[in-house]
Amino acid sequence: MTARRTVATSADTADTTAAQAPARVGYGELLRTPGAWTFLSPALVARLPYAMLSMGILLLVTQTHGSYGTAGTVTAVAAVSQALIGPQTGRLADRYGQAAVLVPTVLVHAASVGALIVLALGHAPAWSLFLAAVPAGASVPQIGAMVRARWVARFTADGPTESSAARVSTAFAFESVTDEFTFVIGPILASGIAALANPAAALVAEAALTLVGGLAFAAQRRTAPARILPQPGTKRASALASPGVRLLAGTFLGVGAVFGGMQVSVNAFADSVGQHDAGGTVYGIFAGGSMLAGVLYGVIAWRRPVQQRMLMSYTLLVLGCSTLWAMPNLVALTVAGLVCGLAIAPTLISGYTLVETLVADGAKTEAFTWLTGAIGLGLAVGSMAAGKLIDGHGPSTGFLVPLIGAGLGLVVLASLRHLLVARGAAKDSVPDSAAGAADGFVERELVGAAKG
Repeated sequence: MTARRTVATSADTADTTAAQAPARVGYGELLRTPGAWTFLSPALVARLPYAMLSMGILLLVTQTHGSYGTAGTVTAVAAVSQALIGPQTGRLADRYGQAAVLVPTVLVHAASVGALIVLALGHAPAWSLFLAAVPAGASVPQIGAMVRARWVARFTADGPTESSAARVSTAFAFESVTDEFTFVIGPILASGIAALANPAAALVAEAALTLVGGLAFAAQRRTAPARILPQPGTKRASALASPGVRLLAGTFLGVGAVFGGMQVSVNAFADSVGQHDAGGTVYGIFAGGSMLAGVLYGVIAWRRPVQQRMLMSYTLLVLGCSTLWAMPNLVALTVAGLVCGLAIAPTLISGYTLVETLVADGAKTEAFTWLTGAIGLGLAVGSMAAGKLIDGHGPSTGFLVPLIGAGLGLVVLASLRHLLVARGAAKDSVPDSAAGAADGFVERELVGAAKG
């Protein structure tokens, strides 16, 4: 009898463990989703220029005006414009549809970048470059946010389930890897074109890819999320009305400062040691570390609540940034940058995972765009601050910007992380282990953080 009870207990335990094991969805299953490649392919073309724009502006203005400070400021103006206007285009896309917003946006972008090139080559005053950078940055298409909105619409059409949540989680990991892939290839491509031809040619390529990819993506209407109009007599609330969204946007400012400070500082450091063309490669390896971490993040069935994962990865980001300023040569800087990059993608994936739980369906594109815009704004401030430090105190001082930006972001995240619990999640009684299967998209996963 005892033996039978032991066997029965063991079987029950095994069944319970299997039932509580986190759901896992592989990249292969994700990419076999019907219709996925019809929007993923043009989206990749349209997203690739995102990292080319800042690098192209930086190289072109540095060449024509001879100042990292001016180049960093022009880059910052474009990034600030993107950060402020991007969420508004995301909101319009939620209301009127993605195609209705994308088509005019990419046309304006191509024209604005062309004007910036002409002014820079004509050695126009710096103020005119700032003016041209405003529409160039404001018209950057929010492809990444729109792709994420398509994944959410595709997998949650029948309501949130553990299966759909696991698929969305894997999709967000895939999108983060794609973002980082563009940050690997974009700077290298821009630097390579600039070396083979000139920096102006790099920006021409950026505008052309944005135009072609954006129009092709807009043409894929079948996979676009449905428009969700507000009820008559009601006003659509902004995604930024959520305290959790504001907190995530604030922490993503720190991540953007890492990107901006790294871009300017790596190029200045490479130039100071006589290897100017290596700047794009070093920055690409930094982004490559993030891409590798993103791939691994997406294949792990996580048990810890997503809030804890974000806090851990952000802490690692600060630790990685703390060594950059002390690197004695380009090889050491490359290794340090790779280590620092390993914390980027897990932080971004966690943030996008959390923001999806904090807003209603009709505001998801806007919410994703606020996070993307926050990165752009942080990049702007980081680029400008690093450029000023480099002009005044040398290239190594520019690496203090990533450290300070990430450090401030960590303080904010650690202090206010209770805001990242979705409304009503604390009342749910589902165990944390089952919540882990949803990876942050079903509110049950948030119980662990609410209790902690």
